Amino acid sequence: METLAQLIKIYDYISRYETDIFHYPGRFIRLKKENWKSVYQLWEQEKQQQSSQETSQPMDQPASHMLNWRRLFSRKLATTEENDRYHQEDRLPSTENALKHYFLDSLFSFQLKWASTTVGEMSFIDRQLYDDFKLKYFLTRFPDTCLLLYKPVFKVKNQPIEGEIILVSPIGLEIIRFVEDDSSIEFVEGDDRTWYKESNHNRSKVISPMIDLKRTEHIVKSIFKNYDIDFPIYKIILSRTNTIKSQLEPYNTIIIDIEKHDSWLQQKKNLVYPLKHQQLKVCEVLLKHCYTVSRKRPEWDDDTDHY
Repeated sequence: METLAQLIKIYDYISRYETDIFHYPGRFIRLKKENWKSVYQLWEQEKQQQSSQETSQPMDQPASHMLNWRRLFSRKLATTEENDRYHQEDRLPSTENALKHYFLDSLFSFQLKWASTTVGEMSFIDRQLYDDFKLKYFLTRFPDTCLLLYKPVFKVKNQPIEGEIILVSPIGLEIIRFVEDDSSIEFVEGDDRTWYKESNHNRSKVISPMIDLKRTEHIVKSIFKNYDIDFPIYKIILSRTNTIKSQLEPYNTIIIDIEKHDSWLQQKKNLVYPLKHQQLKVCEVLLKHCYTVSRKRPEWDDDTDHY
């Protein structure tokens, strides 16, 4: 089964990872493996039944014994909206590849739940996150030993400041800024404050992505300094759709444009390191300094899925 990065913090939502970062990453990996094994075995049994016995049921009707593949991780969906979203497809996936896609979709919803609730508290989740392509990009393409903070809000002198995307792997922390536009546009590196967009010999100014990257880097370094943590930090400018012209990469910054993207992504997928204590410690201190807005969960919200 493909690996899957873990969403440990999103915006200012409460996350169960912040309640015990040394427990939940390993638990997620075990749950994913156990559920995939069970689902795959059930899928094989269903396929064997279909091929070995005839049925009088019309082909366009789902069989009554078919599983609801969208609800692999939960005995109960929290809202009617979620139920409508994930109950649209009860039909048995026809191929193993289709089964994997269903499984990954269910995990995506499961991760959003873990990143917006604890056993006793919850944050109101923005429904647009279910279709956020940047979020899905990380959660479906990176190893499950990579821990993602998606635009976390940090507490800086008691003021909330939104950070860039942070990916913490066993070997380093990456602060990532997407720089993307229509594929006909080429980005040109300028100075620390100004970059340029070029298309059809027309040039226009844009704010340099380095400004936000450096701000987040400064916050992370300040936190590390308070806890005497020594852990590699890299800044990444990422574009899956555009070329980026750069004479000399900014200090400690890696530019990944459309020409370098595939090889960079494959390199990330090939990371085979297990979760490391230092990596989890890094996440612990970052989460400690994140801003959180939540409220108590209703008593009727009987959440009995995996904890």
